Amino acid sequence: MLLAVFSDIHGNRQAFEACLKLARAKGAERFILLGDFVGYGADPEWVVDTAMELVEEGAIAVRGNHDEAVGTTTETMNAEAQIAIEWTRGRLDVAQRRFLAELPMAMDEKERLYVHSEASQPARWHYVRTTADAAKSLISTPAHVTFCGHIHRPALYSMSVTAKMTGLVPKTDVSVPLLRGRQWLAVLGSVGQPRDGDPSAAFVLFDTVSCQITYCRAPYDIETAASRIRENGLPPWLADRLSQGR
Repeated sequence: MLLAVFSDIHGNRQAFEACLKLARAKGAERFILLGDFVGYGADPEWVVDTAMELVEEGAIAVRGNHDEAVGTTTETMNAEAQIAIEWTRGRLDVAQRRFLAELPMAMDEKERLYVHSEASQPARWHYVRTTADAAKSLISTPAHVTFCGHIHRPALYSMSVTAKMTGLVPKTDVSVPLLRGRQWLAVLGSVGQPRDGDPSAAFVLFDTVSCQITYCRAPYDIETAASRIRENGLPPWLADRLSQGR
């Protein structure tokens, strides 16, 4: 089965639509959603409704820190992110907020683990920045492949049976076989707010038979997404950064 894995959509309808369209065109048969459906972007209602529909059709979804923040005042963020979360709270209805609140922190599926931040302490929202961070996540699970997001920059790490770590920045549209005998941590880029210098939306395709992973990018209508942010009175930097990919 060909899985399409998305993370950090952040209320960006235009980016999510582009990723879904490209993933389907490439033959994706099932969707995995790694959280942060809301925050930053101006269309949280549409994104959450779409996620709910996908889950009803068999998709897996887990909770991100921005999803968590919608339902609690104890989850604090930087000023601009906090403004967006407070605005988002006023936009979502009861069913949408319940959906976010009831999402699991992580999900196991066969030899795969899906989590928003990392596997060792999912609710602490740690970023995977280094091979040491990746190792901490990998040793906490027996999964052959762990998929995570949160940092908005794509990376791919592996650990051998002797705990030797490797890491790389994957190339777009170049398939990588995730070999047996190693554990893998696939860190996704962001659908809705990439921060690796490439403004196009990011997602991953994973073939469960061949165990090949492909990092994909989908160009989208950035100007419309940015205009929606400005029109709704959200901090201008949240719009400006979309075209910069940071």
